[in-house]
Amino acid sequence: MSFKWDRVHVWSCEVKDQIGGVAEKLAHLAQAGANLEYVFTKRLPNKPGEGVLYLAPVTGPAQVRAAKSAGMHEVDHPVVRRMEGDNEAGLAHHVTQQWAVAGISLQGLTMAVLGNKFVGYAAFDTVEDANHAAQILADLGWAAHKTPEKAEK
Repeated sequence: MSFKWDRVHVWSCEVKDQIGGVAEKLAHLAQAGANLEYVFTKRLPNKPGEGVLYLAPVTGPAQVRAAKSAGMHEVDHPVVRRMEGDNEAGLAHHVTQQWAVAGISLQGLTMAVLGNKFVGYAAFDTVEDANHAAQILADLGWAAHKTPEKAEK
């Protein structure tokens, strides 16, 4: 099991919870040539009729201008990390179980599989939690490659 782990610089804004609300915001970035890898939306239960949009990446001056013109700004919270690697049965359970044992709370997790690879986005409360989760993921990847003979030495 091997993993790749990357920081995601997330941009966000509020959107109208109506047909086309998200599309209107994304149009700004599409016109600037953005190739988005992460798009997450949710309704805001404390603000009926409103939602929030999170997306990444926003790169280069033209895309930054487009994001700002759509009312977006880069956010520090939630702390989002992208992970990808080899898939195996029970992977999501194994990873989240190890994070839980370590006392790491997730704000959100999305994982998908294509062929024998997975990609996921994990949202954490703090940079420290994200860094700790990364170390656990690295340890899981390393441990999976040890043979029983190597593990005993």
